[in-house]
Amino acid sequence: RERRHVFVWQADVKQNQKRLVEQLTAVLTSSPGPPTRLLLAQCLALVYRVGDSLTSSLTVDRCNDIIRSKDDSPSFLPTRLAAVACLGVLYEQLGRLLISSFKETMANLLKAMKSAESQGRCEIMLCIERILKGLGVSAVSCHRDIYKAARTCLTDRSMAVRCAATKCLLELQREAVFLWSTELENVATLCFRAFEGSNYDVRVAISKLLGTLLASALEPGSKRNSLEEVMELLSSGFLRGGAGFLRASGDMLKGTSSVSRDVRVGITQTCVVFVSILGGAWLENHFSCLVSLLMVWVSHARATQYPADAVSCRCCVSFILRATLGTLLGEKAQIAAAKEICQLISKQKRVVDAALHEGNMETRVSPADVAASQHVLVCALLELGSLLQDLSSTAAPLLQDTSIGMLDTVISVLLHPSASARLAAAWCLRCVAVGMPAQGAVLLDRCAERLNALKSCPEAVAGYSAAIAALLGAVQLCPLGVSHSKGKMVMTLAEDLLRSAAQNSRISIQRTQGGWLLLSALSTLGPTVMEHHLPRLLLLWKCAFPLSVKDVENELRRGDSFTWQVTLEGRAGALCAMKSLVVHCKDLLTDDVISRLLPLLSCAVALLNQLPSLIKSYGNQIKNAATVFRLRVYEILTMLQPKRYEGNFGTVLKLLLNDLTGPEITACAVLNLLSSLCYSQDLALLGPGLHDVDQHYIEEQLHGGGSGGGTLEYDPFIIFEKQQEVPTPLPPASALTAAAVQLFGVIFPHLGIQAQILEQFCEFVRQLKGALQQTVQIHVAAAFCCTLKCLASSRRELGSEEVQRPALSLLLGVLEGSNPLLRCMAAEGLARLVQVLNEPNFTVSITLMSFDKLKTARDAITRTGHALALSAVYRYLSGISSPQYLSACIGVLFTLSQDSTSPEVQMWALHALSMVVDLAGPLYHSHLEASFNLVLRLLLSTPHTHVEVQQSLGRCLNALITSMGPDLQGEGAGVCAVRTSCLVGCAVMQDSQDCLVQAQAISCLQQLHMFAPRFVNLASLVPSLCINLCSSYLSLRRAVVACLRQLAQREAVEVSEHAVALVKELPHVTIKEVGLEGALFSLLDRESDPHLCQDIQETLVHMMSSSAESNLAHWLKLCKDVLSASCFVTAAVEMQQEEDGDRYDDSSAFHAKSESSGPFNNLRWSTRVFSMECVCRIIAQCENGDTAHFNMALAQEQRLHESADFLVLHLADLIRMAFMAATDHSDQLRLAGLQTLLVIIRKFANVPEPEFPGHVILEQYQANVGAALRPAFHVDAPPNVTAKACQVCSAWIASGVISDLRDLRRVHQLLASSIAKVQVGREVSSQLYNESTFTMETLAVLKAWAEVLNTITQLLKQYLYSDEAGTAGPAGAGLLKLVQTDLATLSRLWLAALQDHALLTLPSQYSSQLPSIGGSFYTAETVEQARPHYYSVWATILHATALWLNSTGFIMVDEGPANLSRPVTPTSMGQSTSLSSVKSPEDVYTDRLHLILGISVEFLCSPHSGDQMENIDSCLQALQALLEVPWPRSKMGNDQALSVELLSVLHRLIVTRESPSIQLAVLELVRQIVCAAQEHVKEKRHSAEVDDGAAEKETVPEFGEGRDTGGLVPGKSLVFGALELCLCTLLRMLPQLSPKLAGSPMGWGGHTCSLSSTDCRLVTSALAILSELPSICSPEGSVSVLPTVLYLLLGVLREAVKGSVGAESGQLVPGILQALRTVLTSPMSRAEKSRGAWAELLRCAVVLYLSHQPHSVLDEVTMLTSLTIFLLYASAEVTTVEPLQTCCIQTFRASLESKDPVVLSRSYQLLVSLFQGPAPVARPFILALGGCLVSQLQEVEKSRPQGPAELQAVQAAVRALEALVFAAEETHRPQLVAVLLPILISLLLDENALTSAPAASRSLHESALGDLMRIGPQHSAVFKALMASAPHMKARLEAAIKGNQESMNTKAQTTRVNSKNTPSIQLKINFL
Repeated sequence: RERRHVFVWQADVKQNQKRLVEQLTAVLTSSPGPPTRLLLAQCLALVYRVGDSLTSSLTVDRCNDIIRSKDDSPSFLPTRLAAVACLGVLYEQLGRLLISSFKETMANLLKAMKSAESQGRCEIMLCIERILKGLGVSAVSCHRDIYKAARTCLTDRSMAVRCAATKCLLELQREAVFLWSTELENVATLCFRAFEGSNYDVRVAISKLLGTLLASALEPGSKRNSLEEVMELLSSGFLRGGAGFLRASGDMLKGTSSVSRDVRVGITQTCVVFVSILGGAWLENHFSCLVSLLMVWVSHARATQYPADAVSCRCCVSFILRATLGTLLGEKAQIAAAKEICQLISKQKRVVDAALHEGNMETRVSPADVAASQHVLVCALLELGSLLQDLSSTAAPLLQDTSIGMLDTVISVLLHPSASARLAAAWCLRCVAVGMPAQGAVLLDRCAERLNALKSCPEAVAGYSAAIAALLGAVQLCPLGVSHSKGKMVMTLAEDLLRSAAQNSRISIQRTQGGWLLLSALSTLGPTVMEHHLPRLLLLWKCAFPLSVKDVENELRRGDSFTWQVTLEGRAGALCAMKSLVVHCKDLLTDDVISRLLPLLSCAVALLNQLPSLIKSYGNQIKNAATVFRLRVYEILTMLQPKRYEGNFGTVLKLLLNDLTGPEITACAVLNLLSSLCYSQDLALLGPGLHDVDQHYIEEQLHGGGSGGGTLEYDPFIIFEKQQEVPTPLPPASALTAAAVQLFGVIFPHLGIQAQILEQFCEFVRQLKGALQQTVQIHVAAAFCCTLKCLASSRRELGSEEVQRPALSLLLGVLEGSNPLLRCMAAEGLARLVQVLNEPNFTVSITLMSFDKLKTARDAITRTGHALALSAVYRYLSGISSPQYLSACIGVLFTLSQDSTSPEVQMWALHALSMVVDLAGPLYHSHLEASFNLVLRLLLSTPHTHVEVQQSLGRCLNALITSMGPDLQGEGAGVCAVRTSCLVGCAVMQDSQDCLVQAQAISCLQQLHMFAPRFVNLASLVPSLCINLCSSYLSLRRAVVACLRQLAQREAVEVSEHAVALVKELPHVTIKEVGLEGALFSLLDRESDPHLCQDIQETLVHMMSSSAESNLAHWLKLCKDVLSASCFVTAAVEMQQEEDGDRYDDSSAFHAKSESSGPFNNLRWSTRVFSMECVCRIIAQCENGDTAHFNMALAQEQRLHESADFLVLHLADLIRMAFMAATDHSDQLRLAGLQTLLVIIRKFANVPEPEFPGHVILEQYQANVGAALRPAFHVDAPPNVTAKACQVCSAWIASGVISDLRDLRRVHQLLASSIAKVQVGREVSSQLYNESTFTMETLAVLKAWAEVLNTITQLLKQYLYSDEAGTAGPAGAGLLKLVQTDLATLSRLWLAALQDHALLTLPSQYSSQLPSIGGSFYTAETVEQARPHYYSVWATILHATALWLNSTGFIMVDEGPANLSRPVTPTSMGQSTSLSSVKSPEDVYTDRLHLILGISVEFLCSPHSGDQMENIDSCLQALQALLEVPWPRSKMGNDQALSVELLSVLHRLIVTRESPSIQLAVLELVRQIVCAAQEHVKEKRHSAEVDDGAAEKETVPEFGEGRDTGGLVPGKSLVFGALELCLCTLLRMLPQLSPKLAGSPMGWGGHTCSLSSTDCRLVTSALAILSELPSICSPEGSVSVLPTVLYLLLGVLREAVKGSVGAESGQLVPGILQALRTVLTSPMSRAEKSRGAWAELLRCAVVLYLSHQPHSVLDEVTMLTSLTIFLLYASAEVTTVEPLQTCCIQTFRASLESKDPVVLSRSYQLLVSLFQGPAPVARPFILALGGCLVSQLQEVEKSRPQGPAELQAVQAAVRALEALVFAAEETHRPQLVAVLLPILISLLLDENALTSAPAASRSLHESALGDLMRIGPQHSAVFKALMASAPHMKARLEAAIKGNQESMNTKAQTTRVNSKNTPSIQLKINFL
């Protein structure tokens, strides 16, 4: 059907082709805009391609005629450009069909090129590119002519023309071999010239061209196939530039042969492109040669002639290495490259060593010799550091390779004569420590040792101190930290260096610098370390400065230049140490410390005044030191509050003015100085931001002023700062200017002469001329803008009105300056000035002034500045957001936006308009339509050469879409038009050649999709996004991924389908094979931009959450492929089998396989870590889905019926992935693998194996789990890995997967080995990490064992209390044996950990009670780091400790030594115990009990424990376990205050926690507390009876609550607390119990509330507690409590029998009746003092209860049962009084008259209990109801039972009559038997009726006959007399007996017949 539709469409086109061509030609001649001409060209080509192509030559001729036209008017230009565009697309689409007119067309174009303007040249070049693309090899005849034309355009003044020419040549080189063969050298020279004065886009384009040509030149068979020759070409450009021979020679003669930085940056990018095209495999094979050739660049004298050039060249080479090694090579190849670099370093070091040793030691080595190697070493060391940091722990084998000796090689460079080489080596060591934290401490020790040994060598002191400082800085990036002892070691080293600095003048400077560098770096370890060293540090600072300001003046009269150089270096270092302390240890800056620092700072400021005279005296020798000293003073003053040093304002201000405006000022890099003072979005006006491009590392050199970028040697003190990449500090002079600007901004608001200073600034600018004037203007404007920024952030106001005029003059001077960055800063400053002054008149005057300037000015600079100022003022003062102002502002910006004569004005005006749109909000809605029209009109008319205008239009369109918002979904005509404008605008921008414009288009479509998703066509958007995923522009990739992230949140499945269907292939992966998800994984692996990586990860997570469950196999395979894409052997290592591992053949699935066949290659460890996180997310997602994901049988069954996929079917893959990750070289990946394994164990532990009943599915993977865990317990494993492995071990042991102890022993041994490691202690353990890591690992081990014990105990409890016998019991008992061997040691360690936790949770005011040396598992210095570790484990350990105490019964056992490094006595609470203070066992027990109680109560009282439900549960279970033991119960019973406090905590807990399990546990604990009180009261009463000899007395001594008054004091009464808690529970379940809540006076009203089975358990638990309360009261107290107890009991009973609690009420009734019975049998009911009151209250309760009218059968039965309990268990005096007794009898009589057999049956059963009860109770009921009973039984013969219920009632009546008979006295019993026997005989059937009688009658017959056979012999006399007197009865009985015997005989015969038919031969089956 689709094909037929295409044919019809083609026929329509052919039929109407002539008209179509005419219409399109008419458009061609109507001056179309740039986007229109491109679309027109595509339409023409489409018509000819689909229709008849024969007439296409006519259109070509028409276009050629237009191009030849002599009309040069501007109005004809669009037509000519359209004709050029049409030619290009026609040739591209139709190709060789137009070959006949090709030469004519090409000649025409090349001729037109000579007279064309920039737009024409650009369009012609793009046209030729398309022609070449369409014709291919057929265009060979014109290749040379095209080449000549492109050569000219390549150095065109227009950047757009250069880009177009580059694209043309790039297409030409596909067929024109001469470009990369004979003409290669000429093209290269041409490209070098094209780099000069280029912009970013040109550099990217030309580097792509030249890189492609060079890569082609290396192809086999080409003329130039040597890498050396190709690199020689680049070297010539890099070293000599793009100039010709004559110019280069002239420059060399003049000594000015410095190459333009544009050229060097371009060549650098070319080199990266060249290597990238050749690929990773080529780089791996040729790296040695390439790196040697690159090092020639930085070691060449021409490239390093000036320091700035040297820095620039090093940056370029470093960028080449980073951009190639870091992205093209896999981890294995990177390790090989690191070896190669190491050998290069070693070679260079040998050269320097030879020069040092062969030369005269006095003269040392010449600077030329050192320079030859230092730059090579810097590049090599920095790249080596980056490689090692990226590789992280996967590079560990590299360091262990002794044949390379990498660390030795790097450390040897620390002795290099050059400071830059030494600092690079130090940074490399820092990278090693960041990547492999275990090396940090080792390297620190090694460097410290070498520093001590080589104190007399200046290079050694400088190098090793820098290395130690760098290593200390690395600690900030290492979560595992470093030992505190290292801080003490460094402090000692630094003190030693500073004190010995004066001993040897040859190394004074190095020792001084080194000492202060170490102290500055030491502060990065944080306040916990520095607080111990602060006193010594303060003393060192005091020694570094004069005692007073007067002494500063005295110093000037002594010393020489060298002394002053050392002094200034020392004081600069001291100030840097102060700054470091302020930055990293703010908590230590108390008022006392600051007051001791301020005099030192005053001396430093005073010395600043003297520096000019010192420099004058001693020349330039101390100038650099003086500059650094000034810089340090400014930096520290900026960080302190100005009020603290306001006495020095005068001196400081004078110095600042000199540094900002003096004659010797240095021009600072403008971008570094001003960018922070501009509004961030305004920086877009300056082109691609430095951080929005991949090449920012080298691009920032072009903005770095004369310094050529920063480098470490400019400021060695930055080496310890927290950052991943190598820092690039500015030269001291530039840094000083930046610091002066910052300090001025801080102190200016506090000055009283603000106006005078600003006027002085203005005067300086007016007086100066030329470059100096511009520099001063930049400095003073930046300083004032910094002031305004500080004022705005602190909400302060500027001074008097006098300030306004000079301030405005200063800012306007800059706003109308030529520098665009300055204009951005001035616009922001002007807006902040308006904000700070906050005066409406001033605001109005400013805006009017800008309006006037914009109306009158004609120069672009003024108009751009004021346009931006308008938007900036609008941003900061929303108070002027009046519609009138907005309209005026928009009108001006509209006008400026349409000024096509000045693209710069258009760009700035449109940017300002976009800002206003964003800020105006709803006020802008009235201008939206006009704005959309403007933007669309400009997009359709702006030339492609003005990309900056298109970028601003993109920002403007984005802002307009955001402003429109959800209104874009509307259906009105206006909205549809606006929406169409948006889509057209986006389409125009998508067709742009500029990547930033394309990025804006994608961003606009993203916004449009957010507000109106159904109008965005994903089928066209998604392919364009996928294609741009691999763009070379970072901004475009960011926009693409941001858009994909949003799309994936809503339509992930559709996006993925579109990507697979429409995009065939991307550069790095085949999207058909791996999908869009795989492409994103591949992109994630290559990207280094953090924001972009985060977006990619979020996109993948969104896609996973939408489709992972439905497409499970695809996602798991993807994650597996990503994880397997490693070069290392580990991923394919064969899993080691255990000694008896041949039983587990299933693990053979994990044997080594080659993983290279997958779709991914050589992925980084970070990408593989993310893939494991994805696996965990998939498991979590499946957990919320179908239950079949975790049920193998169900999954297999469902898979048969439907094509579904389930997680459990992929379990082998999950285990495999977890194993591969857990055994990797990368520590991070090992952690991720262990976490995944833990998740798998927890989720699949209980999944049964369908093929082997009684087994679980994980059982087959036990060897795999053991093999995955073993490496984590290796002695070299990091503590965090071991801690995670302990968690997995405990989960595996406790999961119950393995029941065989022999199988479990392997994993158990791993955990057992960890106990041994813990017992060794921290003192003897290797101190590779911070002491808190020992805490973490130890506590992880203890928690793992605790979890095992807790789980085992739970298993055993389930086995003991469950009805079904399973494997849990034996398995649990076996596990318990494993644990018991270590339990003695573990218990002591657990108690020690709990004691530590208790101390650490003390409030801060009790911190003095903490042990001075720390606890059992933490040190005093690591208290803060240890707290989180304790907090994560204490609850589990508490539970385990309680279980251990429960198992020992608090009986002291020989626990054995714990073998701790410092003996732990848990009961000592951290205090030292001597022999004289040894505690008794009773004290030890008490301390342990109080420890557990204290921790539990403290936590349960914490308001922050809301999210710690597991911890709450552990606390409650621990307390329950304790109170199961008699001794703690007795302690609890003795200490009523403790019990009451615990009850109050539990009451709060039950009120604030909704979890049923928590509430049940609380009630169980309350029950135990009440039981403990009961036992205590019983014991007291018993002991009192024995002591007083009162065993025979009727009185019981009064013990219990209430004493003799009966009063219960709230807050002190245990009974009252328990009552409160139970009442709270009951009212939450049954609010109708409360009269207030129920709304009725008696509280029985209210609505039905359905209770679950759990709710019923809560109610019965509460009632059980209530029923026990009277027994712990005194007689008087019990009388006080009883009414409440009875009210609640009977209230719940009424609600239960009414059925108002729902269907589960049947569960309630037994519990209620049991509680009632407990109350009635309470000893207090019979106590002498309370008996009467009890009887009275119980009577009232019975009367109240009897007043209730039953409404149902259940109601009536329950009422009778409870009444029976009252009658049987209450004392006789309660129910035997009248009229109560009569009421009770009447109730039973009424029940006996019931027609319901269930009621009758239950009534008779209860009568049995009553007749057998006490005589006073039974007698009245026998007398009253006996006759009724007999008469009812006599009626049975007439109406026999028809059903089971009736039968049960009759049988119950017989039992009741029988009970009545046996309750009678012996004398009266024969008469009653004579009544019973006839009744039984009457129930017999004759033999005729027996066969036809219903089943119920037959059963009754058999039952009666059995009763007669039983009772008759017991009363033979009565029986015989009855038989004799009643022959008919006798006959009836005999017939029944005879019939019974016959039936028995029949059954016996049947049995014999069956036995005869059994086989004659019996198989023997029992061989025992």
